[in-house]
Amino acid sequence: MGNLKRIWMVLFVVGIIPLYSASGQQMQKVKKVIVIDPGHGGIDSGAIGINELKEKDIVLEIAMEMLKWNKTVLNNRYDIYLTRYSDTLISLSHRAKLVNIVQPDLLISLHGNHSVNPKAKGIEVFVYNNIDTKSKNGRQSVKMANYIIKQLGEKLGYRTRGVKKENFQVLRETINTCPAVLIELGFLSNKDEVDYLKKEQNINVLALAILMSIKIK
Repeated sequence: MGNLKRIWMVLFVVGIIPLYSASGQQMQKVKKVIVIDPGHGGIDSGAIGINELKEKDIVLEIAMEMLKWNKTVLNNRYDIYLTRYSDTLISLSHRAKLVNIVQPDLLISLHGNHSVNPKAKGIEVFVYNNIDTKSKNGRQSVKMANYIIKQLGEKLGYRTRGVKKENFQVLRETINTCPAVLIELGFLSNKDEVDYLKKEQNINVLALAILMSIKIK
């Protein structure tokens, strides 16, 4: 069985793929659907902070908190699915396939930054570098990226490094399906930012701030 077929069957079984009516027509989606992609996982730790904090762990914590906030504070406003729910390595191509199968209204990929310069700091939000800003997904990606930067800067006092464009695979291979952004949640190589991300209460606040910054039309 091919990888894509296996993914489809797993998604159907766990209920991620929307149900279909007896007539074969897809039931109307009541809620907006969001896929959150916690980067790395398994043997791929991603960046490692100066206090040994691993990127793969911090982004998964934030993603799981976003799930909780959506349920408790937003009363399940969105249908949210993760590309991974545990410390598991999933390839970039499979992450993109998952998104393209689910066909969400928004993809948010979460990452942590790193630099050889220990003074580098701040949040960055990326969109696909060859994005068509005249397309619906292109326009919404740029708007979403700018809104996230603005909200995290104003609400949390984060230093922001702006919206940038990059040829990241998860953005490139999903932009035709939905608006897609990738958030670099501060520098694990910066003592202040890594100390901030070590604290559970800060993870909770950051997760809620990202969730509240979502604007989907």
